[in-house]
Amino acid sequence: MFILGSGSPRRKELLAQIGVVPDAIRAPDVDEDPMKGELPRPYCVRIAHQKVLAIEADASDVVLCADTTVAMGRRILGKPADRAEAAEFLSRLSGRRHRVITAVAVKRGTDLWKKDVVSTVRMKSLSQEELCAYLDTGDWRGKAGGYGIQGPAGALIPWISGSFTGIVGLPLAETANLLRAAGVSLKGRVS
Repeated sequence: MFILGSGSPRRKELLAQIGVVPDAIRAPDVDEDPMKGELPRPYCVRIAHQKVLAIEADASDVVLCADTTVAMGRRILGKPADRAEAAEFLSRLSGRRHRVITAVAVKRGTDLWKKDVVSTVRMKSLSQEELCAYLDTGDWRGKAGGYGIQGPAGALIPWISGSFTGIVGLPLAETANLLRAAGVSLKGRVS
């Protein structure tokens, strides 16, 4: 059985692009608060690892979990709590480059495979009108850094370097390799 340990509809859609459909979806319940002084990349890797360990599964099941983090230097920009925090995040990102880190963890029994992918994104300088128009879409809800590149915010991103699917929330090339290593064919069957 293949278990997607994420409630993200984006991750389910991305997996479908490589022919993988989960047999079950189980969102893990883990504390995603960063530890004091924790840097973005190690934080993201730790959260993905904790998520995959939190999913109960049989020894023959394959479980995939991921975490996506937006980083401005050493600062972690998580999912905004409300519109005001989303506006604060987007104002910080406006006209600047930032990193989007997605860590993927796959387990089967006691075996564990992990990979993290770092991409660089530049957001255009946002006018107050553009900021308010984006916030009005509500697309910022539940998205690290307060935006999703695959939605209306795509018009705010003139440049990326790295994995587009990693920025969305699941780097497909790397994920496909991890799933193959765990015995999942890209037709979605666990062998």
